[in-house]
Amino acid sequence: MEAMGVLMTYPMSSYLEQRLQNRFTLFRLWNLPNKTHFFNHNAHNIQAVVGSTHIGADRELIDSLPALEIVSSFSVGLDKVDLAYCKEKGIRVTNTPDVLTDDVADTAIGLILATLRRICEGDRFVRSGLWKKDEFKLSVKFSGKKVGILGLGRIGTAIAKRAESFNCSISYHSRLEKPESKYKYYPSVIKLASNCDILVVACALTEQTRHIINREVIDALGPKGVLVNIGRGAHVDERELVSALVEGRLAGAGLDVFEHEPQVPEELFGLDNVVVLPHVASSTVETEMAMADLVVGNLEAHFLKNPLLTPVV
Repeated sequence: MEAMGVLMTYPMSSYLEQRLQNRFTLFRLWNLPNKTHFFNHNAHNIQAVVGSTHIGADRELIDSLPALEIVSSFSVGLDKVDLAYCKEKGIRVTNTPDVLTDDVADTAIGLILATLRRICEGDRFVRSGLWKKDEFKLSVKFSGKKVGILGLGRIGTAIAKRAESFNCSISYHSRLEKPESKYKYYPSVIKLASNCDILVVACALTEQTRHIINREVIDALGPKGVLVNIGRGAHVDERELVSALVEGRLAGAGLDVFEHEPQVPEELFGLDNVVVLPHVASSTVETEMAMADLVVGNLEAHFLKNPLLTPVV
C-alpha cells in the first residue's frame, strides 16, 4: 500500500501524519514551495486526499488530481469538501463521526458554565490581584435554565443529555422534526431562540445554515440570552453578534469557532461576557488518535476494496 499517494492538505495531527507516512506515500500540501510544479509532476500519483476543517477538497483541487479516488476528512463537518462534485466524479468521501461527539459536547457545557459563571473572568480577577481589593461580581446560574439546541444530531443530542443533568429543559430546531425525540421541537430557529435562555449551535454548515444566527435570531434570544457555538464560525453573522454583545442586546457568548479562522473579531477581546477558544472542542489526545485511526482505516479499506468504515459519498 506504500505505493498509494496521499495528499495531506493541512498540518492536523502529528500522530496522523506519522501513520500516513508509515502506510502510504505522503505529500504535504503546506510544505510545497511551488504547487504548480508539484501538481505538474505528481498529480497522477495521488489517489487520496486527507482534508480538515481548514482545507478540504474543493473543485479546483479535485480537478488538479486526475487519479483521485477518495477524500478522507479529519473532521465530522464536510463544508470544506465539494460533496456534489465528488459524487459526480465517483470519488468516495469519508469523515470521522462519533469518536469526537463526547469531547465536543463536553466543551459546549464547559463554554456554557464558563460564560454564565464568569470562570475566565474570575481567573483573571485572582491573577491580577484584584481579589485583595474588591469582591468579584455575581454570576448567573446554569442549573434549571432553558437550553435550545440548533441541530439535534449526534453532538446536539449529547449536549442535550448533559444539560439534562443540570435540570435544564431542552428544546431544539432542526431541518426535520425528530418524532423519536422527547425534546420540544420548534419549527424555526427564531421560535427556538425566543423560548430559551441558552442557544447552542450544533448543526452542519450548509448554504441554508450559513449566517443562520442573524440579527433577528440574536434579538429573539434577547439581552439575558447566551449564545454558544461549537458548530462552524459561518453559522453566525459575526458583525451582528459583536454589535449585540457591545450594545448589551445579548448577555454573553461562548465561542469555539469563527468565520475567518484564525482571525477573530478584535472587539470580542475586551468583553468580559465572552469566552473564546481556538477551535479545540474535539482536541483531546484520545480523540485526535481515534480520528486519525479512522482516517487511516477508511483509506486502507478503500485501497483493499473493503467496505468503508464511515462513508458519506
